[in-house]
Amino acid sequence: MKSENGVLRKLLTSIIGLERTDRLFQVLVIHPDLAADQGPQVSRAVLSQALNMLLFEDLLQRVPAAKIYVEQCLRDGKTVMHDHGAVRTVALAGMGMGALPAGEEAITRILRPLGYALNGVYPLERLRMTGRSHAQVDYPEDIAQFFISELHPERFSPEFQEAVRRVTATSIDPVTPEAESLLNEIESAHSLSLEKAAALLPTLVACFGRQHTDAALADYEILLAESPEMAWISTEGNAFNHATDRVPDVDQLAAEQKALGQPMKAAVETSQSGRVRQTAFHAARVIRTFRTADGATVEKEVPGSFYEFITRLPLPEQDGKRALDLSFDSSNAQAIFKMTANAKS
Repeated sequence: MKSENGVLRKLLTSIIGLERTDRLFQVLVIHPDLAADQGPQVSRAVLSQALNMLLFEDLLQRVPAAKIYVEQCLRDGKTVMHDHGAVRTVALAGMGMGALPAGEEAITRILRPLGYALNGVYPLERLRMTGRSHAQVDYPEDIAQFFISELHPERFSPEFQEAVRRVTATSIDPVTPEAESLLNEIESAHSLSLEKAAALLPTLVACFGRQHTDAALADYEILLAESPEMAWISTEGNAFNHATDRVPDVDQLAAEQKALGQPMKAAVETSQSGRVRQTAFHAARVIRTFRTADGATVEKEVPGSFYEFITRLPLPEQDGKRALDLSFDSSNAQAIFKMTANAKS
């Protein structure tokens, strides 16, 4: 069966049109079963793949270096294996998040119905955060994972905590009652009709954005002084902090990209196991609007998102099989997070 008639292509085309859909199919590695699935129902795995493809596309539009890299891949006849996307959240209890659920629940509540399950917990103590990875259980090695981090405001100063509350209190909830009903349906049935999936998908994408209004400049500066990560959340919200290309040799790729003048991180990070190696482009610079004390607004250049590369080696053989090591590493993650810590005054 050809992917041209697959339900994944039909779903994406109904949302973003034929040209953008074709380009994503050219760029990204898609498991043959997902590409060829004829439907008529949209499985949770196909919907997960569609969501990741749209989030990957969004990241490319926000990170010029990533867009250049992908264009290089297309010219060279190469594809991108999207390994994982990273999202930052704020674990602020009570009413401090406005209408948005606190912490990772803002994201995991839409991932669970799509077949995602917790795959690892990673203390990020230097950042006063906790990271958790979530893998899609039907295609854990083939559909991108989500690495969701929670920042813990209570581990910072009282002044910082108040600034966090002022920033996040205006948050809206993008999940409508209609979307929640569809999430309940796919969680129980593991699939939706094409029409229902097309109605739900834009809401799922909307969950990966900034849900609060512009921050006050004074609050941004308070947050930046104690946590560049929370300062980043104040401007970017739950947008993809980074998307990640799984490559055979991250060291070779890093050398090649440096030679091409791309803004590559100086070092490659290696996990304690030695099986996971990561590096990244430096974060894009973006212009964001802030409120001033006199009620006016001011624009400021701040760090945006970035693009990461990862090499994963297989785990030791077990029962005659060697599964890919899908884990993360706290030390690696904290080093990679520094890509967005270079805010300029």
